[in-house]
Amino acid sequence: MLTRYLSSPKKILILSLLYGLLAAFLVAGIHAFYQHAKREQRYQVLINDLSVYLESYFRELKVTADNIQPLTASTCRDVSAELTSRSAFHVNVRAFLLVKDEIAYCSSATGDMSLPLNEFVPDIDQNKDIDISFLQGTPMLPGKPAIAVWFRNPLLAGRGVFTTLNVNLTPYLLYTSRQRDIAGVALIVNGKALTTFSPNVIPASELPDTRIGERPLPGYPVSFALYGDLWPTDDIQISVLLGLFVGVLTTLASGYILNMRLQPGREILSGIKRNQFYVVWQPVVESGKLRVTGAEALLRWKHPQAGAIPPDAFIGYAEAQDLIVPLTRHLFKLIAADATTLQTVLPPGAKLGVNIAPGHMHAPSFKDDVLRFLASLPHGYFQLVFEITERDMLKETEAASLFDWIHQQGIEIAIDDFGTGHSALIYLEKFTLDFLKIDRGFINAIGTETVTSPVLDAVLTLANKLNMTTVAEGVETPEQAKWLRARGVNYLQGYLFSYPLTVRELVIWQRNRVLPEE
Repeated sequence: MLTRYLSSPKKILILSLLYGLLAAFLVAGIHAFYQHAKREQRYQVLINDLSVYLESYFRELKVTADNIQPLTASTCRDVSAELTSRSAFHVNVRAFLLVKDEIAYCSSATGDMSLPLNEFVPDIDQNKDIDISFLQGTPMLPGKPAIAVWFRNPLLAGRGVFTTLNVNLTPYLLYTSRQRDIAGVALIVNGKALTTFSPNVIPASELPDTRIGERPLPGYPVSFALYGDLWPTDDIQISVLLGLFVGVLTTLASGYILNMRLQPGREILSGIKRNQFYVVWQPVVESGKLRVTGAEALLRWKHPQAGAIPPDAFIGYAEAQDLIVPLTRHLFKLIAADATTLQTVLPPGAKLGVNIAPGHMHAPSFKDDVLRFLASLPHGYFQLVFEITERDMLKETEAASLFDWIHQQGIEIAIDDFGTGHSALIYLEKFTLDFLKIDRGFINAIGTETVTSPVLDAVLTLANKLNMTTVAEGVETPEQAKWLRARGVNYLQGYLFSYPLTVRELVIWQRNRVLPEE
């Protein structure tokens, strides 16, 4: 029965799979995001490097243009040679053009010319200090895209330097070759782009969606962007495989650990060690004046996962698995811990009922366990009553001497739940006993016309002839109490008086209790 609450193979399998899946998702996710973060960090380093490269290039271009600006005050014939000389060694420059009143009148490549700049590059705004546009080609290289850059002369109105640059993205590709997942580079100006994806100028709207970073160029109306994959397939596959590997290992390890730890026997021992067991007390009242004269100690188990486990489940299993001895020893300790508080609510000589299984009575440690238990209680205050359960048969050859020894220690003996086991009549015949506790099944028959009713009368007659004290368990109604009192039952116990209570609850109940009317 206990396996239903704790350690069925199905539960262990489900828990193991859940732990495995959780570990798989966790490890795969952590690895994937770690790789993503590392890749993103490397991409940012790359973008920074490219930004430094572009800023340096355009800074040098600006210096060259500034050096050429004074030539715009002269005619092309006077400065053509110097213009060609100054532009000859600048990387990627096709030509520098001198502009006066929106007319390009001198070229470092061709010399004298007369070309309206707004016809050549309509997107350039000559009123700006610096402006940039893209060209699909130049007169000398019509099929080769170029970058057009305008530098206005700050001193002479209507004059400036215009230059066209070859579109050479090789330096950028050399930078990005360090990252195998970089797909391309793009320079973007006013909704147009020059990119490694196409040999021509294309609208920026046609760029791929795989942009991993974009950076504007300080001082210029241009930005550059990198394209690639922040979640490459290889990384995802590796993360999934790692997660599966860890998940399988976790499932196997969890199955082994749960199988070992969630076995009911181990769980009982673990529950003892972790103080998951506790004692509740059900008051026992004397039937004459309905005074509380004792209480029965009942062991309870609140498991952290399974919740409250019924006593019939864990006690029966403990007996079957030879764990009743450590469980009863733990019960003794819990009772001793409550004893001082019990003295405040129970009168001297109050009877404390404690369930003892035959399996413990026949254990080699039984006498030592009992003596330690007696020593842990307030001396002479309580009258112990060992309630012998009928789940297991007593060994007749040992039971008589054990009962004699128990009586010698001043402990009384009761048959618990009389009539539900196979050995009750044998106990009455063979041994000297003090109490007979009538099972609640007989009490429930009071006032009915069932076949059980005359049996209860017979039990009471037998107890009277044997001169045994009787205790009725499971009394729930005033009618039952009245019937039992009329027939001389000595003690009553049940929900009519109180549910089982913790020792603190018992203190409160004793202060506030109102006993049923007679």
